[in-house]
Amino acid sequence: MSNDAIQDELTSINSIFDEGTLSLIDEDARLFSLRLPSLPSIILRLEFPADYPDAPPSILGTQSVGQDVPKGMGSRAVDVVRDVLAQVYRPGEACIYDLLEEAREALETAEEQGDIRLQGNVESHPAEEYGAGHAPPDPIIDIGPEPPWVVAPAVMEKKSVFLARVAPVSSPDQARQYVTHFLATDKKAARATHNMTAWRIKGPNDTSYQDCDDDGETAAGSRMLHLMQLMDVWNVMVVVTRWYGGIQLGPDRFRIINTVARESLILGGFTKESKDTEKKKGKK
Repeated sequence: MSNDAIQDELTSINSIFDEGTLSLIDEDARLFSLRLPSLPSIILRLEFPADYPDAPPSILGTQSVGQDVPKGMGSRAVDVVRDVLAQVYRPGEACIYDLLEEAREALETAEEQGDIRLQGNVESHPAEEYGAGHAPPDPIIDIGPEPPWVVAPAVMEKKSVFLARVAPVSSPDQARQYVTHFLATDKKAARATHNMTAWRIKGPNDTSYQDCDDDGETAAGSRMLHLMQLMDVWNVMVVVTRWYGGIQLGPDRFRIINTVARESLILGGFTKESKDTEKKKGKK
């Protein structure tokens, strides 16, 4: 495959999502299968142009549809994803990550409207049905509510993928609970090389809390915390996930970690820069 951008998409998407999310079907024709993380029973057929990302990919239709999928839902999903692609594609920019993230929301909206069913009904089994020799399932551990993450676009550098997310927090316990929830529910992130965190919180009576965790990437967490101090952001936590691609980046990795962290803080509206932008929008 001569197009490096397509190869980068292949590596990046399968690093962020499950392996096999984007799979090559025909190298000469640049045909790929694309499994939707929110609708894994439906696999789409995708064609990249030779000059991608200067030209957009095309959703040709479904590659396969699971037997658990109601009739007609495959074509409906294709229509939804095509609409999303038309909205997210920008000439010269890789778009598959944004496509999958935006498609998730669009498919959930379609489900609410009754057009698509993302999950089948799960039957419940009373305890006596397990019988002798069959232990009941492990009890579900309460990991608290889902954090309101804002996720920045992924950055790929020499096959390493960096992904940053932010969420508002009001106490160190809440920040720790968010990390626990994140690692328990995002299996891809839990298997990542590093999940580096930092938070700054203003408490009652002029108290403040600041903490960070390198998660094995020495000094990365403290650099993220220093960035937050320079940006003067409070009551927010940042998590930067890195999937190592096999090529050492040296000091460049810290620049990238702080770049994606900063982008997530701006996207989340926690910086003076982003707040000023919102004020200008409000005045207009």
